[in-house]
Amino acid sequence: MGGLEGARLLLLLLLLGGAGTAWEPHKGKCPPSCSCTKDSALCTGSPHVPEGFPPTLLSLSLVRSEVTHLTSGSFLEVPSLHLLLFTANTFSVIGDDAFAGLSYLQYLSLANNHLQTLPKFLFRGLETLSHVDLRGNPFLCDCRLLWLVLWLPRVNASVGAGACAGPPPLANKQLQHLDPDTFHCRTVELSWFQTLGEPALGVETFSYLGEPHVVLAQPFVGRCLFLVWDYLQQRFRPDGEIPAPSVVACKPLVLGSRLFVLVARLWGGSQLWSRPSRGLRLSPSQALAPELLLKPNDAELLWLDGEPCFVVAEASKAGRTTLLCRDGPGHGFYPRQSLHAWHRDTDAEPLELAGEPHLLLASASQRPVLYRWQHGRFSRRTDVPEAEDVYATRHFQVAGDVLVCLTRYLGDSMVMRWDGSMFRPLQALPSRGSLIFQPLLIAGDQLVLLGSDFTYSLVFQYEPDSGLLKLLQELGPPVPSAPRAFSFISVAGRRFLFTANFKGPTQVYQHLIQDLSA
Repeated sequence: MGGLEGARLLLLLLLLGGAGTAWEPHKGKCPPSCSCTKDSALCTGSPHVPEGFPPTLLSLSLVRSEVTHLTSGSFLEVPSLHLLLFTANTFSVIGDDAFAGLSYLQYLSLANNHLQTLPKFLFRGLETLSHVDLRGNPFLCDCRLLWLVLWLPRVNASVGAGACAGPPPLANKQLQHLDPDTFHCRTVELSWFQTLGEPALGVETFSYLGEPHVVLAQPFVGRCLFLVWDYLQQRFRPDGEIPAPSVVACKPLVLGSRLFVLVARLWGGSQLWSRPSRGLRLSPSQALAPELLLKPNDAELLWLDGEPCFVVAEASKAGRTTLLCRDGPGHGFYPRQSLHAWHRDTDAEPLELAGEPHLLLASASQRPVLYRWQHGRFSRRTDVPEAEDVYATRHFQVAGDVLVCLTRYLGDSMVMRWDGSMFRPLQALPSRGSLIFQPLLIAGDQLVLLGSDFTYSLVFQYEPDSGLLKLLQELGPPVPSAPRAFSFISVAGRRFLFTANFKGPTQVYQHLIQDLSA
């Protein structure tokens, strides 16, 4: 304790202690381990927090006591305390509300004890504090102490906070100088919630007439299955279906009260289904480019020049990946452009670069190709270097950067960043047996899920500090069986992840957040 601080404390002790006035027996007995004056007590080597003081006591000092744990409400019998000191004691734990009831306390010293942390609401109700001394304690500066780091610059009292004893990166750093952003105290977990029916190749989530909906592409039972949230049962339940043998994608589009669903099928032709308004059933409204779409593998929605369009990736060599756009209000969707002939495309990903619509196509025969929308059509811009055998592409944006996740069944899947002219490699992740490497933004957390046909599916979290993906957890149990798509939906104040599995039922996981600083 510094000389100036020690002088202030001595003066305060003299003022509060009545300058050595004798103890008045009718107001209580002085405990054996203490020396007492009229308004103060100094206790040395006490095995527990001394009791029997009068409620008018103003100053209490405990030095080298054998107390190991300050429990809640330890000083309720002395509510008038103005000064409370603990020096060179052996206790290492302070319970919640240990200082409850001390509404007049001005000076509190916990210096030179064995405290590694402090409870979050230790100073709750102590609005009159003007001096706090915490120095000389081996504080472990982790999430449990984040509240103190946030409290220090806001409190009106003069605080001697001391330094961290650990962890190693923070050792010997003063608590007042710590940056709260260096504490990572918010953890995310995906926990199993519900199992739903048959295998699926695709899952899409959307909002229709103010309610969240889910649609699954289930090829083995031949349907697009719609799901809604059952508020009574607190589960997802079926809410209609579209018969669709060999379906690979059910892509919804909502325009006001109208609902369109593009149903892409491996045989029998792809179709557009529509519901003109609330209360009407979905019905087939149009056959979609039967001469071009022979073996579709993926369908995506995009907006071009203010109009909705679909792009369907064609996996057969005889067909063509096709852009379908709406021909005027209320009309159907018709081919606007054929793309990438003869390359057996497996995936399409719409994205925006520098404010311009782009389209990234992955195929079985060459590296992914990037197209740019100009003058009413897509034109080839560049390909993606160092990216052979890419099955699918997905993108996400962070801090103005555009990153793509490239899925590879053999070898490493990759994350690349757009540098203004092309995509450059950023990170490679082992991914044997993966057909889906998909980013999802959930409650502010940028997650990326890597599915696998042979092992666990993995959940990564993007870390802004490093600009890389960090493994968060293995998904499950139950473990997704050959996942083909992931999708996120928020309903009733809760967040859910759907995983469509090719060799097992659809699994639903709940997104949970845990605050380690609580």
